[in-house]
Amino acid sequence: MARGKGEDGPHPVDRHVGRRVCEKRISLGYNQSDLGRALGLTFQQIQKYEKGTNRISASKLWDIARFFKVDVAYFFQGLGGTQPGMAEEGAPAFEHDFPATRHTIEIARMAPRLSPRQQKLALDLIREMADRPDAD
Repeated sequence: MARGKGEDGPHPVDRHVGRRVCEKRISLGYNQSDLGRALGLTFQQIQKYEKGTNRISASKLWDIARFFKVDVAYFFQGLGGTQPGMAEEGAPAFEHDFPATRHTIEIARMAPRLSPRQQKLALDLIREMADRPDAD
């Protein structure tokens, strides 16, 4: 069994931390190669970190936090409820299937640049498209 993998794949905490790394990287406009160069790693290793396939060591997580200029705790925010006794008080249970993609992250990053009217129009459009069956 590979490190970080359980019967159903990577541990939920490893996936959550990896997803937070991915979201932050994209929101700051870096690609996997940029982050890899900064850490002395390949983009393939960054991919494995972001998927939770490989666990991120404490020292690498520290380096990532310094590169992104965030506190290490950032990567654990929203985790709540995954381990007995580890949930943040009042935090919702961890949902590991949240569809965080490059597109959803970019939408979230760009939305504040829109006027309130444009934000409402974009939201209405997204809601309308989400209610329709796939056209792809």
